[in-house]
Amino acid sequence: MTLAPTGFLRIGASDLEYRMIGPAPDKAPTIVMLHEGLGSVGLWGDFPEKLQAGTGAGVFVYSRAGYGASTPVKLPRPVDYMHIEALDVLPKLLGAIGFRRGLLVGHSDGASIAAIYAGSHQDHRVQGIALIAPHFIVEDISVASIAKIKSAYETTELKAKLARWHKDVDNAFYGWNGAWLDPKFRNWDISEYLAYIRVPIAILQGADDEYGTMRQIEVAREECYCPVDVTEVLGAGHSPHREAPGATLNAISDFANAVLRDDEGSRGRAA
Repeated sequence: MTLAPTGFLRIGASDLEYRMIGPAPDKAPTIVMLHEGLGSVGLWGDFPEKLQAGTGAGVFVYSRAGYGASTPVKLPRPVDYMHIEALDVLPKLLGAIGFRRGLLVGHSDGASIAAIYAGSHQDHRVQGIALIAPHFIVEDISVASIAKIKSAYETTELKAKLARWHKDVDNAFYGWNGAWLDPKFRNWDISEYLAYIRVPIAILQGADDEYGTMRQIEVAREECYCPVDVTEVLGAGHSPHREAPGATLNAISDFANAVLRDDEGSRGRAA
């Protein structure tokens, strides 16, 4: 299929909004970006454009069901919603856009989805994954901050601010917040997937992240057999691409360029 610069993709029962920046998947490598638990296409801001300029790759950004202008989801979300995204939705989406080779770049929930995908699919098209503030296990700090933001959503202007980015803001917020605050979610753990990832990993962790600690990095280093490149982003919290965009962009662009260059070299030698 030919991707328009913006539009919707029908995946299962949902229409997912997307943006395609730069060359199409049949013309160049593609970086697929997976947003955070309250994110959307729009909330990435101009970071996708900057990443495209820094790598020359195409950049595909989409809003998962329940977010942005995409189809809302039935609430409550199941506690394994990230597994569903990684094991069912993402494979269909990559097929629908004609993904041929490139990287997955995920933030928070999106990073966890990327890790589950890479650890469950030996997908030769994916040459590496870049994970911004990933969650592999549930930490006390995560649950405490998510409980705190629920109060803020219900008592401050946060709901109005988020409504700029989501067609059904309650669906987006409570779908995410409710799952994380479900007592069963305390047992959520995706570290088992890390040992099966067979591509380089870059992890970017804000030094002042209010939703996670360097324990997530320790888990990755304990479980992964593949190369893990860690960047601690000083002066940043849970969203380094917004709070320290220069350092974050440089780290991801350098990683992407190195991975894609190495892949081109191996293809050349094989030929």
